[in-house]
Amino acid sequence: QRVEAQSAGMYVNAVDLDILPAERENFLAAIKENGAAAAKEPGCHRFDILNLASDPNHFLLYEVYDNEAALKAHRETEHFKKFAAAAAKMVDKRNARAMSVIASNAK
Repeated sequence: QRVEAQSAGMYVNAVDLDILPAERENFLAAIKENGAAAAKEPGCHRFDILNLASDPNHFLLYEVYDNEAALKAHRETEHFKKFAAAAAKMVDKRNARAMSVIASNAK
């Protein structure tokens, strides 16, 4: 019950990104800056940057917010706009998926 109560209403933005190989280091710098700033926003619970072990140019962003409005507020921040402008030339493929949390089983 405790897990369900903690996760009720949480909103996940999961984003798969394929980065142009020549832009990998620039992308890492930009996404780390954006993620660190996002994690400090009200309504953001986590902003994980994951790299596929078998592909150094494939990333998954796992973002957890209170709700969709918190994600929309994130997209209006200066740090996100800076990242989005920089990443536009770095990203080869992008697939974003909105999800709701059923249960969070973290310690």
